[in-house]
Amino acid sequence: MAVLAMVVDWLFRLYELLILVRVLFSWIRPDPYNPIVRVVHQLTDPVMEPLRRIIPPMGMVDITPIVALILISIIQQLVVGVLYGIR
Repeated sequence: MAVLAMVVDWLFRLYELLILVRVLFSWIRPDPYNPIVRVVHQLTDPVMEPLRRIIPPMGMVDITPIVALILISIIQQLVVGVLYGIR
């Protein structure tokens, strides 16, 4: 079970990294037709879009990635904790 917990933990961390890459993309505005940009958006949209419908914009600042990272971290701790047998 420890190996499965490590793999799941690694996948959560990879997803957090994808969200951070998406934030960086929003700052530098790369070509939206670039395959890397499209893949990052396709992988992170399932989390980001529902949150954007719930969380109102705060001026020029989009706090959706911050909320997404916090929620993913909480879910990660719960899932990995259960896999390790720690509750």
